[in-house]
Amino acid sequence: MSGAFVRVCGLSELEEDTPKRVELDGTPISVVHTEGEVFAIHDICSHANVSLAEGEVDDCHIECWLHGSRFDLRSGKPDSLPATRPVPVYPVKIEGDDVLVSLSQES
Repeated sequence: MSGAFVRVCGLSELEEDTPKRVELDGTPISVVHTEGEVFAIHDICSHANVSLAEGEVDDCHIECWLHGSRFDLRSGKPDSLPATRPVPVYPVKIEGDDVLVSLSQES
């Protein structure tokens, strides 16, 4: 069920500013704990088809390690080239130590 929230990891498993790659119903997702919030963003760069979880996190952005495109963790929009297309972001809920993600995309 794509709209349901599903546990993807524990909050205690997330290191600050270090993306964690998870899969939810076959969809690759980067879960990021930064600036006091947890974000879930599609794990594949819209430019080069590589994992964003292998990149750096800074100032609520995740940077693709291959060509340096940066994506806003809140909106999925790129703010640097070569990427021009956004990547999906997903709603996150925290319940105790559980990080829950829904595959229904935020608008």
